[in-house]
Amino acid sequence: TIHQKGPLAGKPFLAINCGELSETLLESQLFGHRKGAFTGAIDDHDGVFQAADGGTLFLDEISEIPLPLQVKFLRAIQEKEVTPLGSTRPVRVDVRIIAATNRDIEGVLRSGTFRTDLFYRLNVVPIHLPPLRERREDIPLLAERFIEEFSRIYGVEPKRITAEAMERIC
Repeated sequence: TIHQKGPLAGKPFLAINCGELSETLLESQLFGHRKGAFTGAIDDHDGVFQAADGGTLFLDEISEIPLPLQVKFLRAIQEKEVTPLGSTRPVRVDVRIIAATNRDIEGVLRSGTFRTDLFYRLNVVPIHLPPLRERREDIPLLAERFIEEFSRIYGVEPKRITAEAMERIC
């Protein structure tokens, strides 16, 4: 269990994978849409920016956002407002954004498929987390943590990993 303290404790935390949705669906998921905005839009829908208002929005695979949608995304960050599809009225939002990608972001910037201005707007506090294969010393700690967590969830006595098994895992 993560114990939250501070001004965002108890506020919304939403996550979305930007690489698993088509451009239109991603735009709708991010910014929302109004009834009739497109085929199948039978009701108004608040996007994740509105749903996370006052809290945090985690955007995984941020480098997968299509270039045309990046302009609207940048505006949402700069102006702190979103305009749902099919609407002419912007909606104010106050959202902390955490963005992640597993791609070489420098290469993506050089290729021109990710806007430099959007990158610099998002890259306020960069955190580079090397892959687990480059920090094998963390594996025993993570394994023990998961064993404890899932043993508690399932109400069973925690299991132990033998030294030989841990060596093979690492």
